Amino acid sequence: MNVSPDAPEVSIVTTDACVDFPIFDAKSRSLKKTLVGVVGGNIADGARVPIIEALRGINLKLETGARVGLVGHNGAGKSTLLRLLSGIYEPTRGIADIRGRVAPVFDLGVGMDPEISGMENIIIRGLFLGMTRKQMEQRVDDIAEFTELGDFLQMPLRTYSTGMRVRLALGVVTSIDPEILLLDEGIGAVDAAFLDKSKKRLSELVDRAGLLVFASHSDEFLRELCDTAIWMEHGQIRAQGELEEVLRAYKGMP
Repeated sequence: MNVSPDAPEVSIVTTDACVDFPIFDAKSRSLKKTLVGVVGGNIADGARVPIIEALRGINLKLETGARVGLVGHNGAGKSTLLRLLSGIYEPTRGIADIRGRVAPVFDLGVGMDPEISGMENIIIRGLFLGMTRKQMEQRVDDIAEFTELGDFLQMPLRTYSTGMRVRLALGVVTSIDPEILLLDEGIGAVDAAFLDKSKKRLSELVDRAGLLVFASHSDEFLRELCDTAIWMEHGQIRAQGELEEVLRAYKGMP
């Protein structure tokens, strides 16, 4: 990677970044279409091995203080972009230079073990998000109070309802101290009162983060957390700028 010596301490810089997925032994066009639905992007023509162009020509320069929303239909490339920015995906071509401690929050259940207790999962999930055991032990009481799960925290995660799992995951996520927060909306399985409580805590999390990239279908939630936006379409950036302008363009409004 080309790194500028005077680059900001916390930053995201991508230059013509692309992410491709080759499809080996694809038997039919229908299989390719299925994969496009999973990762977004386009199927490259003329290749011996079919290629899904999940992201193409991504150019970004985000620094401390950026609060960026990602908009676009399902399969547009939002989640793939978050995974590129987190380092889960390396660019096939181009450059992705990510500086700062990244907290990727894509699937609230990732990093949790159904066979151990909720309390133990608080520690495990925190370690997955880059915190130390000592840091998580210091946060346990606050997380337990927030989740309102009481004695259920001593029970195996497999006994939890979906809403209870979301409560636990949100309690951990909103207790961390990230420099770069990459957030994918996925908190709809809780009741309205707890959702309002979670939004307040998420807002506080964003305030602590140096940089936020947030993929969401909720205009209201985007307005609460973001001031700029990127419109993704077919694995490319269709528009980028002030949040309201991008939302109007995305919705086809004048």
